Amino acid sequence: MANKLKTRNVEQLYSLAHLTLINCTPAELTYIAARAGYDAISPRFIQMHVADEFQVSPLDLSQKKALKTALAVTGIKVLDIEIARITEDCDPRKFEPAFEFGGEIGARHVIMSAWTKRTDDRNFLIDMYAESCDLAVKYGLTVDLEFPTFSRLKTLDDALDIVLSANKPNSGILVDTLYLHLSRVDINEILHIPSELLNFLHISDCLPGIADTKDGMIQLARDARLYPGEGWIDFAGIIERCPPMSYSIELPNQSRLSELGFEEHARRCLLHSKNIFKHFNSKRIPAKLATG
Repeated sequence: MANKLKTRNVEQLYSLAHLTLINCTPAELTYIAARAGYDAISPRFIQMHVADEFQVSPLDLSQKKALKTALAVTGIKVLDIEIARITEDCDPRKFEPAFEFGGEIGARHVIMSAWTKRTDDRNFLIDMYAESCDLAVKYGLTVDLEFPTFSRLKTLDDALDIVLSANKPNSGILVDTLYLHLSRVDINEILHIPSELLNFLHISDCLPGIADTKDGMIQLARDARLYPGEGWIDFAGIIERCPPMSYSIELPNQSRLSELGFEEHARRCLLHSKNIFKHFNSKRIPAKLATG
């Protein structure tokens, strides 16, 4: 299994991330993704218990059955599942039911992020991440560590330090274009990441200003992301510095949902993303692919 996971899968899928339509069940997300033209979904199986999140666990037997039916009917794939959070009382064994079901339905990756409050807990973060990797590898999953700007790991290099220190064959780094912007990460830092750790990219756009409060950043991240090409993010520079990979569109925007409805919002997310990424991918410099 380890050798299999070390080999990068360069199939480029466009996936609909659950946060884009967080009020949908995974089955509903699947049907909408199929009608809107996506290749895959990125469902949330581990609840965060935040406002507006679905109330019935996606791992409820009826929910699992409905999702399996939806996947079979539509042919939609599962790119990744989310979200395993490292907290002070984290027990990675509690993530295993989600990992197991993810593997059962063909998911390839699981997103992890860190939400501890101490700044001297590096060894704890490494241990929790490493243990999660050991559990996930049994189900053919990589564990892709993300760095939300308002989380414990705020920058790309913060996350990369944990991943490289854990040194697991199924490790990964998840880059979210919004958090690159909010964390003021120089996009050249993407070149710090070994290419085999980059499995997929979270994409959305935003205006140039950066909120100066945590609440402001959270509000933007959960309610007001823009379609790629509408805002400030340098997608050309990001693509040039990344190997070929899949794209998960994580683009919650409450005003667009109210105006357009779930399906049309999802469709416009995809159309804008394809326009941006196909244009820049066609101009990709081949030599960049080997640098990682």
